[in-house]
Amino acid sequence: MRPEDWYLTEDVDEFLVRAGDFLRSRPGPHVMQSTWAERVRVRGAGASSGTGAPVFGVLERAGEVHATFYRLRPHGFGVSPLTPEWADCLAARLAALGHSLARVSADHGTATAFAAAWRRHTGATPRLRDTRLRLYRLGTLTPPEPMPAGRGRVLGEDDLEEVMFWCGEFAAAVGESVALDAATWAGTRFADKRFTLWETPDGVPVSIAGMNPLIGGQIQVDVVYTPARLRGHGYAGAVTAEVSRAALAAGATDVVLFADLSNPTSNALYQRLGYRTLTDWAVYDFPRAAREAG
Repeated sequence: MRPEDWYLTEDVDEFLVRAGDFLRSRPGPHVMQSTWAERVRVRGAGASSGTGAPVFGVLERAGEVHATFYRLRPHGFGVSPLTPEWADCLAARLAALGHSLARVSADHGTATAFAAAWRRHTGATPRLRDTRLRLYRLGTLTPPEPMPAGRGRVLGEDDLEEVMFWCGEFAAAVGESVALDAATWAGTRFADKRFTLWETPDGVPVSIAGMNPLIGGQIQVDVVYTPARLRGHGYAGAVTAEVSRAALAAGATDVVLFADLSNPTSNALYQRLGYRTLTDWAVYDFPRAAREAG
């Protein structure tokens, strides 16, 4: 492979024409590629909530797609699984074109290979984030038994205030900096999700889970949150099972989610529900480029 084998475009439709079949061939490992491409396709360049046009890339040779990447500000830079050779070619291509990157997000092996290549080509010093993630794929859904008392309630357009409140609580809990109000909501990563609340028999909301739209036969369960004071009652398991069931009912052949490996409770819960490990995930920051890359 040569650096020139990486084709770059700012046109998301062109990217999806070139890479759509490839992304659908392994929907789990390609979840972030597909998700952000679809957000840009639906919302336009504003989906990245930053300055500068999104950039997408496809590694092609002899008419065959081998890998892809996306670059969005401020959400950083994500790549599909790469060999060290492919990672080096991509780093060389982007460095030669004058790109600066704040971070790379990918499966652990790919992120590590690209971080090392980026350092060789730019001198930027990569820093591995402490948060370690694991990507799970649903096998056979196994709801909790017994389920806690209560029911799941799907939130609709009339529930925007409640949705924003819960997403704000989730964001604060995981250290995610985001402004959530009626004016900014449409530009956030939360806006295209469908949320379900688990409510006690007397209607008190105690836990929330969300899911992304169906993309290429796959749905990502994203945002699972129970306030600390309400944990230990099975609410998270119940609402995650409800959303997972809804994803299957919506036609998903693959249902995936990310979990923080530092939380053994949530990882054990997802495994009890039927989720199985696909890959470990990593993010490397490039501090020297962070200011420039936004």
